[in-house]
Amino acid sequence: MSLEVGQKAPEFEAKIETGETIKLSDYLGKKVVLYFYPKDATPGCTAQACNLRDNYEALQKAGYIVLGISSDAEKSHVKFIEKQSLPFSLIADTDLKVHEAYGTWVEKSMYGRKYMGTARTTFIIDEKGMIAEIIEKVNTKDHTAQILK
Repeated sequence: MSLEVGQKAPEFEAKIETGETIKLSDYLGKKVVLYFYPKDATPGCTAQACNLRDNYEALQKAGYIVLGISSDAEKSHVKFIEKQSLPFSLIADTDLKVHEAYGTWVEKSMYGRKYMGTARTTFIIDEKGMIAEIIEKVNTKDHTAQILK
């Protein structure tokens, strides 16, 4: 299932790094940057998270809540957040339910080998829970500019 701008963002319930369960509907009335990334503490994912961290104030001023999501477990997220001083939560989607709902768990290929992994994608969700924008070609070093443009 591929999602499109203007559709209702799929509701989900998942754990963040603290072990607390959150739901997308908890954020109704706020704009949400829901960014899917492959793996904690890898170069591209670190660049992306740090770009969002370094521009977090501007994102907040624009009214955004930032939530990162990967298939890593809470423990991995805690280390990543602490090491990089991330001011936002990371969702642990270890059962891939959220990835599947958003169509971001896809077949990838590297050096001729096929495997399943996360398609780095960002969904901008408006105050009513609708998808306002989908960023599929993420610039990890300047992602905030793509969001705030």
